Amino acid sequence: MSASTELSLVSPSIKADSESRKILGPAGNRVKVKEEEKKKKKKKDLVGKKAKSSVKLVKRSPQIAVRKNDESADSSCSTKCSSSDGSSVASFKRREKHDINRLKLQVGEAPMMTLSIPFKRCDWITQFSDPLHVSFHDEEWGVPVHEDRKLFELLVLSQASAELTWPQILYKRDKFRKLFENFNPSSIAKFPEDRLLSTRPNGGLLLSEQKMRAIVGNAIALLKIQQEFGSFSAYCWRFLNHTRIKNGFQYGRQIPTKTPKSEAISKDLMRRGFRCVGPIVIYSFMQISGMVNDHLISCFRYMECNSISVKKDPKPVVKEIKQETDDLDVTELCE
Repeated sequence: MSASTELSLVSPSIKADSESRKILGPAGNRVKVKEEEKKKKKKKDLVGKKAKSSVKLVKRSPQIAVRKNDESADSSCSTKCSSSDGSSVASFKRREKHDINRLKLQVGEAPMMTLSIPFKRCDWITQFSDPLHVSFHDEEWGVPVHEDRKLFELLVLSQASAELTWPQILYKRDKFRKLFENFNPSSIAKFPEDRLLSTRPNGGLLLSEQKMRAIVGNAIALLKIQQEFGSFSAYCWRFLNHTRIKNGFQYGRQIPTKTPKSEAISKDLMRRGFRCVGPIVIYSFMQISGMVNDHLISCFRYMECNSISVKKDPKPVVKEIKQETDDLDVTELCE
C-alpha cells in the first residue's frame, strides 16, 4: 500500500490534532509550555503589584459630609475614589471644606429653614375647626387688651356665647360692629329702641331682646366706671393687680368655667348696674381679653401669650359720678 493511501485512512480528528500541535523546541513541547506558564504568572504578579501600589491609605479625621438635594451615594463615592493623583485629592479637600462651611452657614449664619410641621394647638382646635375660629385662637384669644372699646366688644361677644357658638359669633362680628358703631359706649348709651330692634325685619335679632337691651344698659354703666376709675381697662385689671393669671393646664378638661375671681368681678359689675354678666360669662371675657392665659402648655400660643407684657394703666383720678342727660334707667332696659 502506498503512502498516499495510508494518509487518507487517518481520521480527521487525528489529522487536525497533528496540525494544531506546535513545533518542537530544543527541549520538546513540555519545556515550551512551562516557559509560557511562567511568563503568564509573571504578568499576573506585575498587574497585582501595580494595583496594590496604586492604593494609598491616608489617615483623616472624621468629617461631616453635607449633601444637597439628596445626592446619590454613587456620585459621592465616585468623586472620592476617582483617582489618587494630586488634583483629585485637592478637589476632594476643597469639596469637604465647602461642605463644612455650608453646614456652618446653615447652623449659625444662614436663616433656619421653616419646617412644614403643623403647629400644636389647644385640644378644642382640630383639623376640622372653622378657619375663622382657628385664626381667633392664634391671634386674639389670650392676648392682653387695654383699650376700652375693645374690652367692651369682647364683653358683648362673651355675652353672646351663652346663645351662639364661637364660630357663629365670629361670622356675625362685623354685624355687631356695624350695629353698635364699633362698640362706642357713648353712642350705644343713646340708642333708641327702634334702632336697637332694627335687625328684626332682616331675619331676626343678632341676640335675644333681653341681651340687646342689656348691652345698652351696660354701655351706660361703663360710662360711669370710666368717670370713676379713668378707664374701663383700669377697672378690670385692678382685680388682678395688673398681672395676668398664667395657668398651666395640660388637658382641656382641667380648664374651669368659672373661678372665685370671675365671681368677684361679676358681683361687682352687677352692683354697678351691669346685666347678663354671670361668673361664666365673665370668665370667658377674662380668657379672650388676656386677663387669664388658659392656653394648654402644649399649645404654641402658651409661651407666646406669656411673653406679652401687661401694660399698667396710670393711677386713675376718682371723679364724682354724673348722671347722663337722657336719664335712662338701667334696670328698665334689662327687663
